[in-house]
This record gives sequence, structure tokens and C-alpha cells, in this order.
Amino acid sequence: MSNTNNMLYGNTPPFLGAINGTTDSIEKADVLIYGVPWEGAVTWGDYTGCELGPKVMRLCSGRYSGYLPELDHIDVFEHLTLADLGDVDVVPADVEETMNRIASFAKDVWKTNKFPIALGGDHGITYPIVRGLTEAHPDKKIGILHLDTHYDNMPHHEGEKYARSTPFARLYELDGVVNESLIHTGIHGPRNKPATGRYAKEAGAKTVTVNQIREASNLREFAGELYEMASADVDLVYLSICSDVLDVAFNPGGPADVNGLTSYELLTLVYEFASRGLVGMDFVEVYPQQDPNDISSHFASTLALYALAGHITYTK
Repeated sequence: MSNTNNMLYGNTPPFLGAINGTTDSIEKADVLIYGVPWEGAVTWGDYTGCELGPKVMRLCSGRYSGYLPELDHIDVFEHLTLADLGDVDVVPADVEETMNRIASFAKDVWKTNKFPIALGGDHGITYPIVRGLTEAHPDKKIGILHLDTHYDNMPHHEGEKYARSTPFARLYELDGVVNESLIHTGIHGPRNKPATGRYAKEAGAKTVTVNQIREASNLREFAGELYEMASADVDLVYLSICSDVLDVAFNPGGPADVNGLTSYELLTLVYEFASRGLVGMDFVEVYPQQDPNDISSHFASTLALYALAGHITYTK
């Protein structure tokens, strides 16, 4: 990609060969990609580097076509045109201003009625993205499929309401989100706090553990059951994925959580959800600085393609 017109920022190309939505018309696009290079209040240890995720996921995506022989030989790019809108202009020193900027950016994206994929960034970005959806479509009710090891529903982190451990507490409070159709999926492990399961139950949200997924007799049918739970009494279903729902063996560029899903299990769930109808999605918590081979950043391309393959099936 020596032509600088093909670059989004410096040496960074648009994700998966998308048209450059910062310079080209996006009217012909079906799918809108954008990055949210944000790391807010960390909840344990030091800076993780997840604000580098959008850049590195874009760089890694240059290796991939849209062809998935295992999914009936579909070529995603024969059916969909992608545009990369670049990154939300975050303010590292100002959490609340950044939340407002993400919500405003997302609201404009949602108004296009195209299929958006947001690349994070920490999981705190999901709240303003969904807030933007409720502002763009105030007459719609929203269900959420939340794929994660952790609930991320703490009321606050040392007083900070918008930390990576709090977005679903904020979503419980958001008009437009139907808590009974918010499904915490893949939850497991002792990095959850004892109170978090109780917070979910008190809010009316549902919990599906990793063991329930793994022990299902038919993963595709179980994905359909999960989608039915999320789509009950709502107009739109949103998908939010934290990389750590994957076992660390499949996710070296994410938190060190064991007993997670395999890449096959996650990709299958995502395809099945998208084939039933999603309004959009995000993928968060990729830490390039601790992943010298960028395996987790490379995985983002396949994850997006499986979601888009499902979206094509749904829209046919």
C-alpha cells in the first residue's frame, strides 16, 4: 500500500481494505468502521495500552481478504462495501468530555442506519456508543448481547463512573436499554467480584456462564436461544465483545483470563447472532504492547468478517 491516499493515518490503512471514510463519500458503504483509542481509569496494575488497539488492528487487517471457505465459500467483499471513518477524537485528560465525544460520534454513525463496528479501546466505550444509539433512535428499545469474562457492572471504580469495569452499570440506568434483554454471556472466573452477579440480578439482566455455553449440546442452536433472550421485547440488538471472553491461550493480547471460549466458539456465536439481526457491535480490550506477534489484533479481522458474513445472511 504505497499510495498514501490508501492510508487513514500516516502508515495506517483503513480496516480490511475499506474505503477511506475520512476523505471519500461514505454513501456507497454498507458498513462503517471506527476506532475509539481510549484507555480511561485502569482497574488493576498499570496502563495496558488498549488505546493502541484500533491502529494495530488496522495494520494487521491488511493481510486478509473477505473470503471464508468454511462459511459456504462466502466472499464478504462481494456483498458489502466497508468505509473506515477513522478514530473518535478523545481527550486523555478528560473522561466526561471523551464520553460525550464518543456518544456524539456514535450518534452520527447510528443516524446513517448502516452497520457499524467500533474497535476499542477499553470496555468503557460501550456505554457512550449505546447512549448514542438511544439518542439517534429514541423510539427504539435495545437489547444487548455482552460477551465477556467479567460483568463490568461495578457502580464505580474508586469514584470513577466511566471506568472499564463500570459500563454495564451505566447501561442498566440508560433509558432505551431493556435490562431484561441484556445478556451477560460467557461470564466466569474469580476476577469477578461477589457483588457483580447480584448487581446484574437486581437490575434484571441475565447471566449465561461459560460452562452453559460449553455444555450446550448444539452451539448454533444455543446461540439462537441466547439471541431470543436478547431480542425479547426490543427493537434492536447490539453486540459488545471483550477480547477476554476468549481463553488467554487464544488471546495473548488481552487480559490473562483462563477457562474462556475457544476462537471457534466465539466466532460461531458471533456469526449466529449476526445472522439473526444485529444493529452493530464493538470489540474491545486488545493490548498490542503485550502481544509481540499481534495475534489478538489479527483475530479482530476474522471476528469482523464472521459478523459481516452473518449480517449478509440476515439481510438476504
